[in-house]
Amino acid sequence: MPTKLSVNLNAIAMLRNRRDLPWPSVTGIGRIALAAGAHGLTVHPRPDQRHTRYSDLPAIRALIDDEFPQAEFNIEGYPTEEFLDLVEKNQPEQVTLVPDDPSQATSDHGWNFEEAGEFLEPVVRRLKKGGFRVSLFSDPDPQAVPAAKKVGADRIELYTGPYGGFHSNPEKAASELERLGKTADAAMAIGLEVNAGHDLVVDNLPPLVKRIPALAEVSIGHGLTADALEYGMAGTVRRFLKACGW
Repeated sequence: MPTKLSVNLNAIAMLRNRRDLPWPSVTGIGRIALAAGAHGLTVHPRPDQRHTRYSDLPAIRALIDDEFPQAEFNIEGYPTEEFLDLVEKNQPEQVTLVPDDPSQATSDHGWNFEEAGEFLEPVVRRLKKGGFRVSLFSDPDPQAVPAAKKVGADRIELYTGPYGGFHSNPEKAASELERLGKTADAAMAIGLEVNAGHDLVVDNLPPLVKRIPALAEVSIGHGLTADALEYGMAGTVRRFLKACGW
């Protein structure tokens, strides 16, 4: 099966938050994305609510439940008690745990699973008991994935920032792609599914899904939103779906 596409709405929410106005509508844009064929919606509600607000989550949940019941809701974040409460109240299909400091502009590294294992294990257990699929943000390192499996994760999400950052250097991009591929191979060999996200665009998605043909899902926000300024959200979703193999 081709790689599923989850549209990250954070950039839409950040644009909305520049003014005390209800547009662009986070749920409205989410509706367009899902109607165009996206398989899910992703948000990362940070504590300062500088983009996705806590109040957006029930509306997104209702949009999916009422209009697109086949789609999935993915909530990303650092697992504070406040974040876990948000998850339990809004019932996403997937929770992606990231090791972000609240001051970070965006996620820029994965977990050190060995160091964070004692912290993550009860969090993952609590989330899985609640019925949520759990994915852990991971750097491309084949040696790290057994520790992710040990804490009970269902999936890892490969951090593809360096791969995307080498957009003008094909040799370095190819080297980074192979690191991602080897990490995915190692993860799948021990029963972990694999997602990916960060700085993915139409041009670098096809090589990624070719190298990792069983890639379950990509979560894309910035690059997709940038393309939407040119092609519109519906047209952009269709472009990204094609890049994913649909």
